[in-house]
Amino acid sequence: MLELDLQRAAEGDAPDDHAFRRWCELALRQRSADSEMTIRLVDEAEGRELNHTFRHKDYATNVLSFPADVPDDLLDIPLLGDLVICVPVVEREAREQGKSLDAHWAHLVIHGCLHLLGYDHIDDDEAEEMEALERQLLAELGHPDPYADDEHEPLTH
Repeated sequence: MLELDLQRAAEGDAPDDHAFRRWCELALRQRSADSEMTIRLVDEAEGRELNHTFRHKDYATNVLSFPADVPDDLLDIPLLGDLVICVPVVEREAREQGKSLDAHWAHLVIHGCLHLLGYDHIDDDEAEEMEALERQLLAELGHPDPYADDEHEPLTH
């Protein structure tokens, strides 16, 4: 079971709660344990501040993933972590990349959830594994391959 805390701290054309839950459950279905996570939707100012604080990058990025770092023996809770998604960046990227807004939202949520599960794309082998899973999950939703156009901006977090 997924316990999802959705915090809407920004204006914009963000999906409804049901869509976020659907995307998270799809990305997390390989996890047999219960999961608790937060998704916070932010504006560019908050997105920039968080990206600067935690990644030392002075701009707002699309999605930031914060896996929970709680020792198993300390707390007996299924805390997975937090995603912070910058609404105006998502909207702008979808326009610039010629993607549907729904497909881009789904991709970013799934991408962030996979990071919370420990997937990464630091080296080529990890990137191939993560991107293949993203393609598969998005295809199940009826969305096209988000990596079909290699000239798009890479996802950052």
